[in-house]
Amino acid sequence: MGLFFLKILVVFFFFAEYLQPLFKRLFDIFASFFGILILLPFFIIIIFLMIVTSGFPIFYLQTRVGRNGRDFKLFKFRTMHTNADKKGLLTVGGHDPRVTKIGYYLRKYKLDELPQLFNVLFGTMSLVGPRPEVRKYVDLYTNEQQKVLSVRPGITDFASLEFINENDLLAKSANPEQTYINDIMPAKLNLNAKYIEQHGLLFDFKIIMKTILKIVQ
Repeated sequence: MGLFFLKILVVFFFFAEYLQPLFKRLFDIFASFFGILILLPFFIIIIFLMIVTSGFPIFYLQTRVGRNGRDFKLFKFRTMHTNADKKGLLTVGGHDPRVTKIGYYLRKYKLDELPQLFNVLFGTMSLVGPRPEVRKYVDLYTNEQQKVLSVRPGITDFASLEFINENDLLAKSANPEQTYINDIMPAKLNLNAKYIEQHGLLFDFKIIMKTILKIVQ
């Protein structure tokens, strides 16, 4: 009898591991759908404040590199003045002059990232996974670093928690872009690699909880 239950347990863990991507996707769909419903009144308030203080457009769509190296449009609430990204892709410091007044608070509390729930619902992103980069920086990845493109990018991950104040770090640098390319980006990719090795539904849930606590703090 003991051997029978042991076999059942082995089969269960085998299929749980095999079906893990499916479970993760179902969790993403469920969580993003209900997240959007719950946050809809909050979205309306943010959109109203944005229109009053900085006008249109409401959303900023930026091309990022997703799973298997495919480009997709990442949704954010617009936090900068129109065409500000043409002056550089990196945001430097908490008071970058390109950032709107309400954009400062949206960025500070990571509220500008909330529309990415739609990316999760549509399947271009996951709740938890390596943050997607723009093509300019992905082209600098080594062969080893490109393994990060084997999974769906996410809204939060280890690197997001470790570098939650990334803008302030860049503000202290004499050459922010070189600091990002030479120091911050490799450190993020190392954390991404650790996530890919360990990821699972329970592990993802822990990262989500840590992210919420970090933002509240």
